[in-house]
Amino acid sequence: MLKSKVYKFKAYLEFLMQQLLKAICLVLFLSFLSACKPVEEGSKLVATDITGADFGQSFTLTDHTGKTRTLADFKGKVVTLFFGYTHCPDVCPTTMLDLKQAMKLLGPRADEVQVLFVTLDPARDSQEVLAQFIPSFDKRFIGLRGTEQETAATAEVFKVYAKKVEAQGKGGYTLDHSAGMYVFDKLGKIRLYVDYGEKPADIANDIKQIL
Repeated sequence: MLKSKVYKFKAYLEFLMQQLLKAICLVLFLSFLSACKPVEEGSKLVATDITGADFGQSFTLTDHTGKTRTLADFKGKVVTLFFGYTHCPDVCPTTMLDLKQAMKLLGPRADEVQVLFVTLDPARDSQEVLAQFIPSFDKRFIGLRGTEQETAATAEVFKVYAKKVEAQGKGGYTLDHSAGMYVFDKLGKIRLYVDYGEKPADIANDIKQIL
């Protein structure tokens, strides 16, 4: 009788061990699958989501090759639009360098992105000046300009602030201006406002989510 109980107890222990082993194997298998899954880009946007905004619908300006451009020309690509000027001492070159680095981080997908630089200083930023300045960051970047009136009208459409400030030196003035940039999706719809100083990695991840 005792031997029978011992036998049943051992059988029960073996059964429990088998079930425990199966559970451990299942957990390890699921952990393996989780580890093998590609890491998704951050689900949170760092930039401000302005999807549905009713401003910044389009523009008509001339690029640094002399070609007339509108926002519709870039449908099929995510567009990053930044307003600045080539004599800018800090904000503009820093932003352009950040965009250059963001494009590198995007890898092959950078070809699905178009960076546009709109000058707020057409008096000094001629087509020739833009043709030297803009491609020096990335040959795919495009510089845009208009007349003084076209520039002012475009800045108003995109709610961009710009004001001349007298300064000593060769240029005679600097510009106080909005330092952020806009991101449009492949359909040409405005989606994001990116604050000045956003890190290239965050810019790249935000753009990937729009892509």
